[in-house]
Amino acid sequence: MEPLVEERAAEPLTEHVQRVTRRVRAFDRRRPLVWDLHFTAFWVTAALIDCAGGGWRSVAQDPGVPGGLVLAMSLGLSVPLLWRRSHPRAALLALAPVAVANVWTGAALQVSLLQLVLLFHIALRLPLRNLWWATALMTVPMCVTLARYGEEAGPWNQQVGSQLLSMGIVCLIAVTVRTRRNYTEVLEDRARRLETERDQQAQLAAAAERARIAREMHDIIGHNLSVITGLADGGRYAAAKSPERAAQALDAIGTTSRQALGELRRLLDVLRDEEKEQAELAPQPALTDLDRLVDGVRRAGLPVRTAVSGDAALAPGRQLALYRVIQEALTNTLKHAGPDATAEIDLSYGAGGAVTLTVTDTGRGGPAPALSDGRGLPGMRERTSLYGGTLEAGPRPRPDRGWRVHLYLPEESAQ
Repeated sequence: MEPLVEERAAEPLTEHVQRVTRRVRAFDRRRPLVWDLHFTAFWVTAALIDCAGGGWRSVAQDPGVPGGLVLAMSLGLSVPLLWRRSHPRAALLALAPVAVANVWTGAALQVSLLQLVLLFHIALRLPLRNLWWATALMTVPMCVTLARYGEEAGPWNQQVGSQLLSMGIVCLIAVTVRTRRNYTEVLEDRARRLETERDQQAQLAAAAERARIAREMHDIIGHNLSVITGLADGGRYAAAKSPERAAQALDAIGTTSRQALGELRRLLDVLRDEEKEQAELAPQPALTDLDRLVDGVRRAGLPVRTAVSGDAALAPGRQLALYRVIQEALTNTLKHAGPDATAEIDLSYGAGGAVTLTVTDTGRGGPAPALSDGRGLPGMRERTSLYGGTLEAGPRPRPDRGWRVHLYLPEESAQ
């Protein structure tokens, strides 16, 4: 199925512009004073050129304003731009008296239009309620012009209309840029959070996989080594009286060792990160392998009786959980029950995938045998909880001796 939306690569010119823009913005964030100085120096130079060249006289109501006053007003209307980003409100307040003096004297310097730059930054960086007093403050010079010179500077409606239109356009542009910037920041923040969540999910998945591998390694190594230990002990006692039984024990040790090595090799092959070689996969143990498991335990010297009732129709995951719980319970019996112990497996299948499992032995009982390594009983409980089941493990009630593991898995939920 073809994707509905195809990713389209950006044009080389667009990518180049974006890279340059990102570099400029990054440099400006690191050293904002550099750009502020360049920007302010440009407009101060333009104001001084206008002052020195006398170009301001072409639009002035009073061309005879002293040059020193014109120079002072030119600097007063341009230098505050240095603080347009850090303190736009203070810069506008500092520029306002100079703007009033500019129109009162009749110089009408064009550099006074730089107030619009400060208005832009107020709308861009401060709460929008500041626009009310900022626009009112900027209309004061216009009112002074109308009161002092009337319509000598032009019809009043043109003066008012051009001033309000200029401020409205500047505010609209600033709000648009601000909205776009906020939207971009929201997208960037969302991308960062999604990236963080993705990394966290990857870490959780890796931790879960490590826990699963640890459970599998514990089940494979712990059970097979326990069987091998039992076979070796039995073979040692049988060597003096019955060499044939000792040879059978050695054969069983070899078979169990090869089986354990095969399972470990398959598990480790899955963990490899190779492109050319593909791990040889084998199905996980299921309830059909239960007879082989019980036979191996019996060869190790532990008599096991099994009782199964009902029809087994379980999902592979449930079968693996039951298999591992039985394996762990028999392994604990081999390790801790002592001599002359026996084990019994009672497995009952109910409707809808419900299962009841009880594994008991007639050993010494006592405290939990698998808590020393932190993998036995916790691993069984984790496997059981995956399917909403419960697991109880502990000594059998008196007067019985031994250990009891009881597992219950409820019916499978409908998909």
